[in-house]
Amino acid sequence: MSVEVYRDEWGIPHLRADSARELAHAQGRNAAADRGWQIEVERHRSQGTSAAFLGREAAGWDRFARQARIDDTARRCYSALDEETRGWLDAYVAGVDAGLRELGGAAPEFARAGLEPGRWRPWTPLGIWLSTHILFTGLPGKLWRDEVVRRVGPGAVGLFATDGPGTSGSNGWLVTGDRTATGGPLIAGDPHRYIEDPGVYQQIRLACPEYDVVGLAVPGVPGVGHFGHTGTVAWAITNAMADYQDLYRERLRRLPDGGVEALGPDGWRPAFRSVETFEVAGAPPQEVEVVETERGTVVIGGPDEGEGIALRQPPRVREDLGFAALPALLRARTVADVDRAFDRWAEPVNVVQAADTEGGLLHRVAGAVPERDPENLLRVVPAHDPRHAWRGLRELPREPVGTVAVMANQRGLAAPLGIEFAPPHRADRIRELLDAQDVWTAPGMAAVHTDTRLASARPLLDLVARLDGLGPDAEALTKRLLAWDRHMDADSADAAAYARVRAAVVRKLAAHPAFAPLTGMGEAYPEVFRPWLALAPRIAYALETLLTTDQFPDVDRETVVREAVEEAASATAAGETWGDRHRLAAWRALPEDGDEAAPGLPGDHDCVLSTSSVPGITDLSARGPAARYVWDVADRANSLWVVPLGASGIPGSPHRRDQLPLWLRGGLVPVITDWNRLTKETPMRESTVYERTVEGFGTVRVAPVDPAADLDVIHGWVREERARFWGMEGASREQVRETYEHLDSLTTHHAHLVRLDGEPVALFQTYEPEADRVSECYEVEDGDIGVHFLIAPAAGGAVRGFTGALMTVLVAYALEGHGKRRIVVEPDARNTKAVALLERAGFALGPEIVLPEIDLPEVFLPEKRARIAFLER
Repeated sequence: MSVEVYRDEWGIPHLRADSARELAHAQGRNAAADRGWQIEVERHRSQGTSAAFLGREAAGWDRFARQARIDDTARRCYSALDEETRGWLDAYVAGVDAGLRELGGAAPEFARAGLEPGRWRPWTPLGIWLSTHILFTGLPGKLWRDEVVRRVGPGAVGLFATDGPGTSGSNGWLVTGDRTATGGPLIAGDPHRYIEDPGVYQQIRLACPEYDVVGLAVPGVPGVGHFGHTGTVAWAITNAMADYQDLYRERLRRLPDGGVEALGPDGWRPAFRSVETFEVAGAPPQEVEVVETERGTVVIGGPDEGEGIALRQPPRVREDLGFAALPALLRARTVADVDRAFDRWAEPVNVVQAADTEGGLLHRVAGAVPERDPENLLRVVPAHDPRHAWRGLRELPREPVGTVAVMANQRGLAAPLGIEFAPPHRADRIRELLDAQDVWTAPGMAAVHTDTRLASARPLLDLVARLDGLGPDAEALTKRLLAWDRHMDADSADAAAYARVRAAVVRKLAAHPAFAPLTGMGEAYPEVFRPWLALAPRIAYALETLLTTDQFPDVDRETVVREAVEEAASATAAGETWGDRHRLAAWRALPEDGDEAAPGLPGDHDCVLSTSSVPGITDLSARGPAARYVWDVADRANSLWVVPLGASGIPGSPHRRDQLPLWLRGGLVPVITDWNRLTKETPMRESTVYERTVEGFGTVRVAPVDPAADLDVIHGWVREERARFWGMEGASREQVRETYEHLDSLTTHHAHLVRLDGEPVALFQTYEPEADRVSECYEVEDGDIGVHFLIAPAAGGAVRGFTGALMTVLVAYALEGHGKRRIVVEPDARNTKAVALLERAGFALGPEIVLPEIDLPEVFLPEKRARIAFLER
């Protein structure tokens, strides 16, 4: 494997390899090196095992992850992948495992949490992708709307329809070449997510003979999915705000034998049921009952309550997470290639923009959206009613691009696919800013990224303007607010005063008797859903509507605002700015002692610079631009990007937070494409355990088998008829993988791949005889080492003496490399060619023996008649 790793001055990795699979392996290894702790936390979250080291706070998520069967869904989606994508994914996972073994445990969080890096399953990246996005939609909003209808009435549902807490958005815009200085399109934007430490996006470059791509990768997932530039085509996405998951109210009953049935359109039908136990650090283990009906997985309630709510989601129904799109995007050269790749996209549903150097433009929705009854989109629907069944997939909209295209989660291109969208303020403001300038450059886009105009302040300020008879302090505050430019700048005292008034209004509305029926609704639901069911955040994000609606006639809005202004006037501190109140609160799985003071932030949730807080609860910001990018399609070297913290996730690294000052002030880092401007690291290569050069023969290298990366080679060899005595001629890929993963987990048995001048030529396995069944057939001596070997079918061709030369090196490795005195072999007694080869190599033949059958959960070995042989040092 030939891999080169370069870094730019910001520590961003640039990886180069001889093939796409080697590059995937290198990307996995890099993820383990730079983000080992982060990706291990995500692996545990996808499996529902994070509470074992994170404690009680993670138990609610683990319970949900198991009830939703995230890991099992990922396994199913992996099994359904095409062979090419599966092999590419296998190589990535193998790289992660190799990196974690060599480098990942160095992250200090592992020691603090008492956690060792674990083994990744082939489907782990799919599990991480699903667990990251399973609550990315408006799914929990259906619970809220269901309760609003039940408690207040259907007329109140629309009052709270807005981009609420816990959801994620993004800005994105495309300016065509006739509006840019280079004559080529510019694509820019910023994904809004929870700001995490380390960051949720990793800047990276992936280069091999097939492609050369820069983009933002999700640590733990191969490729570049959301934002990328291949040199000739660039793309970006925002959340489409589409509705593609459903909640079904199930009637459940428990059977005498412990089984469960659910009432569906065809009557009572058996449901899947299992009971799982998970560990919780500092507390007793917890037990969770997992139930799945024909609609979906029961994530709320259960058979003991007589009913539950089942989650139905496309990846589980269709066994497809859209991962086949990822390698296709890397190979894209034109907009048409990107379009075809996104035809295979599934989760989450996104709005896509793309442009290429040939003049191609793209603006479309991508993903899997089921066709079903409109009521499914609104609320929880009855499981027994057949009209709520899914009826295939919807055709997704697309539209032509003018000189400018804007996507900001607004009710636009994806409007037919959803219920709740972000208010139009961000999209309108972006378009206004773009239209105000005739010619744009990549650096000029920072002015759009960082705009802080808050259009949603208008309804509240209109009510402030109507107030009279206020006290002196309140009157002075009113004058300030009405003169304010409505920009949420970090150094603005007026923005801070507005925020105080707004927070007071939210609290007073939440406490008003008119909204009393909507209080406490989260208490009946699992904790993972409660942020979406809290009243104050819902009021905060729907404040524009609630201040102008007639739906609640008992609420005297002018009085509420008057009281809020008086309260804020008496509480406002002299010189207080918005940045004093609005500070970054990045999420960290394991908080550190002595954290740096959180920096103050400009922006607000309806600004283009969308740094979200929860008015009335806290002005701290947990969400914001998780990255910013500007793709210059005409010349990739003019492109720019930045992340909130830095390229590295390792505490103490100079690149852990070196981009934070730039991110705070709206600066961007150049995308480096010239390899000569990068610093080369020591090449990444396999962990060679033995290497020997034989004159006239070549260099033989012995390295541990990587069960995922080497699967194609080994599976091909062991299925050959000539390898029938190896006992695996009928084995599937998964069976071969499981066999070598089991070997890899042992300390007494080891499998190695042997390469001659880089080409695989043999499989060589060593073992300690006292830990093997052969020990029942002869008297093991100190210094014995057992070996098995399989020479590749075409290895050596017609080269005379090939096998003897290779055997000489392997014998030397077994004896010298392990400090052993005697080699023990036990080929199948029917394998006369192998026995003759051993004799020629100097082995002393012993008697025929019968190796007993082994039947264990991890491995099955049939009884075998063998010929034992020995070679002394």
